[in-house]
Amino acid sequence: MTRWYREKKREHYYKEANRFGYRARSAFKLKQIHKRFDVFSKNDIVIDLGAAPGGWSQVAKEFVGSQGTIIGIDILPVKPLDNIQFIQGDITDQETLEELKQILNDAKADVVLSDMSPDISGNYSVDQARSLWLCERALELADKVLHPGGTFVCKIFEGEDTKEFMEKVKRRFTAVKKFSPDASRKRSSEIYIIAKSLKKTSP
Repeated sequence: MTRWYREKKREHYYKEANRFGYRARSAFKLKQIHKRFDVFSKNDIVIDLGAAPGGWSQVAKEFVGSQGTIIGIDILPVKPLDNIQFIQGDITDQETLEELKQILNDAKADVVLSDMSPDISGNYSVDQARSLWLCERALELADKVLHPGGTFVCKIFEGEDTKEFMEKVKRRFTAVKKFSPDASRKRSSEIYIIAKSLKKTSP
């Protein structure tokens, strides 16, 4: 694939995001993930980690409907969206977890999404390690808040540690797949792990 074609495709998704009112082109990644793996159901409770600027939360809300619940979390502020709750905080902080628990009010989530990315240093080994660390934290949160049968979707920068992380996910979920949405840049090393049906006896 030529650089010209890659840039043209990238521009296409930017334009489509503007046309449909999505805050980020990454909204189409989630749409493609859902189309392939049927992530959402009506009335689901969804937690969106790394939610800023809100594109994934917008898409999730479309699929869960008016009775569904979307809770976005990010260390960055997110401009309000109708019928979506945002927490500005770090998911590794107890304060953030307590705020999330208060919103859930003893309910369990149906889906945990993580599109979190580290600040890119330009050193791939460093960036991949940071991406793995974020994935580990997202999985820990999923352990706490997902109900049995729930779904976990997580972005990771592919590297030598990816296989080991996949094994951790497989110990928790019945079906685990890797997927690269068409909306991802082809030169990107990012992949998405889609894990369905959390086991009742997960670690």
